[in-house]
Amino acid sequence: MASVNMSYLDPTTLMLIGIPGLQDVQFWIGFSFFAICLMALLGNTILLIIIPTEHSLHQPMYVFLAVLAATDTGLCVAIAPKMLAIFWFGSCSMAFDACLAQLFFIHALQGMESGILLAMAFDRYVAICDPLRHTSILTPSILVTMVLVVAIRAMVLVGILPILIKRLHLFHSVVIAHSYCEHMAVVKLAAEDIRVNKTCGLPVGFTILGFDMIFIFISYILIFQAVFRLHQKEARLTAFNTCTAHIFVFLEFYILAFFSFFSHRFGHVAPSTHILLSTIYLLVPPALNPIVYGVKNKVIRKRVARIFLLIRHSQQ
Repeated sequence: MASVNMSYLDPTTLMLIGIPGLQDVQFWIGFSFFAICLMALLGNTILLIIIPTEHSLHQPMYVFLAVLAATDTGLCVAIAPKMLAIFWFGSCSMAFDACLAQLFFIHALQGMESGILLAMAFDRYVAICDPLRHTSILTPSILVTMVLVVAIRAMVLVGILPILIKRLHLFHSVVIAHSYCEHMAVVKLAAEDIRVNKTCGLPVGFTILGFDMIFIFISYILIFQAVFRLHQKEARLTAFNTCTAHIFVFLEFYILAFFSFFSHRFGHVAPSTHILLSTIYLLVPPALNPIVYGVKNKVIRKRVARIFLLIRHSQQ
């Protein structure tokens, strides 16, 4: 690696230090994140087994839930192995291109998760505001098209970020004060003009997260208007009950997302606090989503209970 005026020219390797200021205790913090990842992988794998095999769950809401489970699984796989290797084994080095690949997959999967939450909000809107046309509007071909649009949008928009980083050649450091390769954490290492990277990073974030959040919010305003027009109290409660799981997941995802997004760019949050919160934002929703939807659905609860009973009987 060549050094030019105390800078690094076209570095091939970067160093991730984990959580700055907490290196002495991050070994133990790793066990908490490992437990969260294990819970996320177990819960989402169970959903990916149950939903395709249970005919009564072959509905738009649960098709989207299966895609969300696959996305959450991918997110855990993208972030957890290297992060835990840093915490437990001090394996801090990472190839520059591997870092960009991790950056791409983490942010693209975040974008896909946001898009799937928007698709789920649209499903609830149609189910409550136009129930008679629900199955005719959300046909299997429409569902596939929606999922493909969500995936392509995330990959194309996020794909711009590593391409822009690759045009940078001179870096003042190769040490990333983070536990994974986050876009701005990598960009701030550059010793060149990074205005283009910053300028593109904000629109990509708002185009995905901001656009989705606005339309989810509009969907729920329309849903609540339709629900309050129902005359029977039981009908209103039933309609609200079908939305509570999605509302919880929506709030959990976007509150953590925007706090992480803005604190890294405009806030004066301590680096250790920011990294802990951004990692929680990435790992906690995948762990909670299967629990939230599993608790709300009787079929999923029964199938999960049956799986654990089978495991218990096989061990006896």
